Amino acid sequence: MPRPASDPRSETDAASRSDRATPRRFAFVLVEGFPLLSFASAVDTLRIANRLGASPPYGWRVLTETGAPVRAACGTQLAPDAGLGEPLRDEAVAVVSGADVQHRAGRALLAWLRLAARMVAPVGGLCTGAWALAQAGLLDGRTATIHWENRDGFREAFGEVRLSGARHVAEADRFTTAGCSSALDLMLGFVAGRHGEALAAAVADQLIHNPLRIDSADHEFSAAARLGLRHPRLAKVIETMEAHLEDPVSPAVLAREVGLSTRQLERLFRRHLNRSPKRYYMELRLRKARHLLAQTDMSVIHVALACGFASPSHFSRCYRAQFQTTPYRDRAGPGRRLPS
Repeated sequence: MPRPASDPRSETDAASRSDRATPRRFAFVLVEGFPLLSFASAVDTLRIANRLGASPPYGWRVLTETGAPVRAACGTQLAPDAGLGEPLRDEAVAVVSGADVQHRAGRALLAWLRLAARMVAPVGGLCTGAWALAQAGLLDGRTATIHWENRDGFREAFGEVRLSGARHVAEADRFTTAGCSSALDLMLGFVAGRHGEALAAAVADQLIHNPLRIDSADHEFSAAARLGLRHPRLAKVIETMEAHLEDPVSPAVLAREVGLSTRQLERLFRRHLNRSPKRYYMELRLRKARHLLAQTDMSVIHVALACGFASPSHFSRCYRAQFQTTPYRDRAGPGRRLPS
């Protein structure tokens, strides 16, 4: 039986999907306070790929919301090639942003991102850029990652987004990263997808970079890796603490779950972290509270409840002892806004 002729439209669609998954041209949209290393890591990966023979070569341009120069978090000012203008159909868009992104991504940028997404362009965010994408409604029902410092606020603000602990997440038309070095790994993954792992490995060598895996999108940041711990039971206890900030677990239960006595757990924390399990747990909860106050419009009472404090007065006392200020003053401090 003769094989039916292939539909040229389906072949074109398949090629288009492949191109979107491994883009060749990029528009980097810089938001005031962006991390310079995230941007430089991404651009230099493409630059070196071109120098090593990527064909066709990668291209990029730098945009800002108004076309005016913006300052990086380190204070360096960078002039863009242009303002937002009209999105290009053959161009992936990467929003590069840092702290306070929820207040710095303007309405014009969000509308422009929606337009770019409708034009079937891949749209992504580096470092905290996922927040701008989520504000624009482009991550609803999707999986995304973001810098660890923004995870608590992001989870509260965008419950419809599946938040991953991965270094980076790349889907057919969305991509996000958790920080500066993961922007480099993401771009190496794009190079590998378009030109093969040999070229990606050569680019990594030029950057004196040893990626965990070129396709490391599913690599989670574990407590042990973040803290440099080599004790598996201690790491397990910390992971349990991080998963139960709203409903704290007693030290006795934590110890029993990893086969230790309460006294043994106490000694482990003293030896490796120079504090008691109770103190460490309290610091985790208060750090989450500070992130929520800075990144969301949740009331102080709701922040207290979300961090496992039964009473606002107890929360305020603990917060003042940790940060030498009250949660109410922190909410109104520089770089933050009062709830409407």
